[in-house]
Amino acid sequence: MSGLPGSVPHRRSGRRVEVAVALDLSGAGRATAEAVRFLRECQGLGLAVSWRATGTPPYDPGMLGHLPPPAELPGAADVLASWRAGHAHGVLYHRRGPDFVAVLDRRERGTAVRLTLDHPALHATFLRLLEPTPVAALDAAGREALGLLTAERLVLSSGGWAVTLPPRIRQWPVPCTAI
Repeated sequence: MSGLPGSVPHRRSGRRVEVAVALDLSGAGRATAEAVRFLRECQGLGLAVSWRATGTPPYDPGMLGHLPPPAELPGAADVLASWRAGHAHGVLYHRRGPDFVAVLDRRERGTAVRLTLDHPALHATFLRLLEPTPVAALDAAGREALGLLTAERLVLSSGGWAVTLPPRIRQWPVPCTAI
């Protein structure tokens, strides 16, 4: 058992993960949400991931810059180069407290945004979307929260599915002060 979601075929060897299939970033549905969740969990565990992408993102690919970049991103060499240049561990992550989630977002160079999600609907929706969820399964308060979380670029909502982007960092590099 690798401790990672089983929805993506992979092989884990120590601190490295090799994904057996190309991950769909097209935003067309559940496959993209599952791919993002898998990469988010790898990032949270501090694992090095070797993977290939397929599909052209209809959303801003910069939203995924905190995740490990793919080895290949067909038809988007400039996006891949930017992703590789901007990727660093701990650029976007969340911490949990009693009835709140704290998020640190440093995906944009030269900025550090700290958000505290303590409104019950925002908090509940953020946590629910840690698992890829069909947008249609959300109630009215959940859809409103989804709109706010998407506007803050904390959730990827595409193809009728939504998934939380910031990982919960469980393994920091040593020394963690290097971040």
